[in-house]
Amino acid sequence: MSDRPDPEVGKTPGVMQRCWRTLRRPSVKYSLLALLSVGFVLGIVFWGAFNTGLEATNRLDFCISCHEMRDNVYQEYKKTVHFSNRTGVRAICSDCHVPHDWTHKLIRKAKASFEIWAKITGRVDTREKFETNRMRLATIEWDRMKAAGSRECRNCHSFDAMNPEVQKQTVYHKHMEAQAAGQTCIDCHKGIAHHLPKEYHDPDED
Repeated sequence: MSDRPDPEVGKTPGVMQRCWRTLRRPSVKYSLLALLSVGFVLGIVFWGAFNTGLEATNRLDFCISCHEMRDNVYQEYKKTVHFSNRTGVRAICSDCHVPHDWTHKLIRKAKASFEIWAKITGRVDTREKFETNRMRLATIEWDRMKAAGSRECRNCHSFDAMNPEVQKQTVYHKHMEAQAAGQTCIDCHKGIAHHLPKEYHDPDED
């Protein structure tokens, strides 16, 4: 055994040595920092992917990807002012049927996921079945819109923004009367984008 002294003994470890020791035996502080950093990055990735997927389900081509929608209500909608008009402003399915704010949007999407069962079971997979269920389906949507105060309609249409100098006076006065009575868009504008069910009865016609 050599009696020569070890030249490394008593020396201060270099930068590389200190980094290697830290990586081999990280302190609690650095471990927690690394864990939080990884969690933060993964959270951003998950949120981005989730939100991107959610927004993809708001696209018109997604909404009409099943023939139940494409062959029925979509064909009706294409003949309305919401699809084609002089100003070129188009309201697609999600503009009317999906809330814009995050909380209500998520609730709406969660409820809509149950509609997959109707697709799987073929509940409205023919025109005849769709017409048989039209009144029930329309009533569910009318009630939802009524309960929300026609929130989706009001993203574009507002009583306060109506100009009496531009809007026909008869129409303007009806809108002001509706506002004073606490009514919202869906009270008077059922069937604005889709055909009314044959069973529907307008109470104003009594």
